Amino acid sequence: MRVLIIEKDVGLGKTLSSLLVENGYQCDKAENLGDAKYYLDIRNYDLVLFAWEDENNTDINLIAEIKKNAHKTSVILLSHSGKDGEIRALRAGADDFILKPLDYDILLVRIEAKLRFGASNIIEIEDLTINPEEEKIIFQGEEIELKGKPFEVLTHLAMHKDQIVSKEQLLDAIWEEPELVTPNVIEVAINQIRQKMDKPLNITTIETVRRRGYRFCFPKKIS
Repeated sequence: MRVLIIEKDVGLGKTLSSLLVENGYQCDKAENLGDAKYYLDIRNYDLVLFAWEDENNTDINLIAEIKKNAHKTSVILLSHSGKDGEIRALRAGADDFILKPLDYDILLVRIEAKLRFGASNIIEIEDLTINPEEEKIIFQGEEIELKGKPFEVLTHLAMHKDQIVSKEQLLDAIWEEPELVTPNVIEVAINQIRQKMDKPLNITTIETVRRRGYRFCFPKKIS
């Protein structure tokens, strides 16, 4: 699971990153909105921890941008603001609100709960069902044998339907140590999807966008 931390307090940002890495998450840190938008453009995140302090500024509009471009990404707001701030944050689209100073045990539990909820989302598109929790694919009532990394690649692309996802983004999202593998593993996974699923079923689930990456495109019938 990949998390983006947006926190202008450098020390707190490092503390949060260390805490999450120790608990098995992959993390990026941004100290301002410019850096945050840069990371959001090049990577897909399961969760964004967004530290927001000033109830009068417009930084909170970033939540709407995140939800528009990646609606399955959860956003948890961290703030010293009280009740009014919490109401504004939730109305702006935040999935959760945690008051500072942070209780790290509570923070971890809330993150786990939010990601657990997201991971259990079943993807249903016409007669195709992808169940991430059970690692199961059903097409027209029949189960498809696709497991491991190819299943994770398919699921990640389906969760970002109609978006172009680069090889680098797939590596970051799925492989625990992406720097230790080559982009060729993505090509292998895509080939497995096409051989085990697309060709036998006469469908196309993933299209290659030259020099940019891949896009989940089902339903798209082969002519």
